[in-house]
Amino acid sequence: MSNTLANILWLIFGGLLFAVGYFIAGLAYCITIIGIPFGVQLFKIGAYMLHPYGYRIYDDISADGGCLSVILNLLWICCFGVELAIMHVTIGILFYLTIIGFSFGNMHFRMAYLALFPFGKSIMEDFLP
Repeated sequence: MSNTLANILWLIFGGLLFAVGYFIAGLAYCITIIGIPFGVQLFKIGAYMLHPYGYRIYDDISADGGCLSVILNLLWICCFGVELAIMHVTIGILFYLTIIGFSFGNMHFRMAYLALFPFGKSIMEDFLP
């Protein structure tokens, strides 16, 4: 399946709704100064939700987040990361039950990983054929 067609089907079958949710949550977190780093991560996840096919999640070795990245990931997990990851895993399992939705299920499991540990990750174009 071509990446463009897969991304269009992804948007139709819920990707757009999830992206809008992540963008709204990101705006809400960016209202406070303390919440800006979390809002930026929600925007990153929302952008990935718009077109996940053809892109991969990588550890961002160029940014020297180090200890700060670990601390922010721990805060993220304690506040709402676990709930987001559980949501994506649950939806991924539901897509697996449909048999046709295996590809969408795989994407939701990727999203669960990103929703659990967003700091120190980057999303780049997948160069594999």
